[in-house]
Amino acid sequence: MLFRGTHIKDLSKASIITILVGFVLLGSATYLFFSLAEEVLEREKFAIDQATTAFVNKITNPLINTIMGYVTEAGSVLFLTIGTIVVVGILFFFSKFSKCVPLFFIIDMVGISILTKVLKLLFERKRPDVLAKYDGTGFSFPSGHSTGAITFYGFLIYLVIISPMRSRWKWVINILIGLFAVSIAFSRVFLGVHYITDILAGLAFGLAWLLICIIGLELMLWRQRRRRYHQTIKERMENNSDIK
Repeated sequence: MLFRGTHIKDLSKASIITILVGFVLLGSATYLFFSLAEEVLEREKFAIDQATTAFVNKITNPLINTIMGYVTEAGSVLFLTIGTIVVVGILFFFSKFSKCVPLFFIIDMVGISILTKVLKLLFERKRPDVLAKYDGTGFSFPSGHSTGAITFYGFLIYLVIISPMRSRWKWVINILIGLFAVSIAFSRVFLGVHYITDILAGLAFGLAWLLICIIGLELMLWRQRRRRYHQTIKERMENNSDIK
């Protein structure tokens, strides 16, 4: 767990910094999403969309499209569903983590799936191109591959952070996971099935939801430690009274 103490005063400087950074990221991601969402609702066109599309069309080639086609599959509904089932199974039956961890992972993934579908129906933004081959059907805003990738792989990063692994390996693994998640999101632009603003909104909204789930999980784990701590104190007091 990120915060292992039982009292607020037990928080280390690293824990306090982590909390502050988390809230800054949560606020920034929320602000970015709603800023983009407001413009999309008003059917505004973004210069960044046009510039990015022109740039991608200029540098793309069959090899890049093939690579991006493989990368984007790692953010598909089928892949993330199977991945979620596998990770939940491992957490439930083979890890020493609290059972709250897989429970919140399920909330994380099921929640983002429902929320993304609701938002797509709300904004009804048309895609730049419809390509069923790359799951490029339905509405465009926000990108489902982006929200799914950041919540799934973001939670894996959290699991690595709270694992007993050595710090240097945590950094290496998490940087690779983070880059892979972002590459999944941006592969949608290269394949022509999303605008860059769809991707940015998806990453922002997915990150906000991920942080909410992790904060909720950490609070529940902290309360569990508090209950165990007070229960232990109570039992010791009862044992001491029996001895007297």
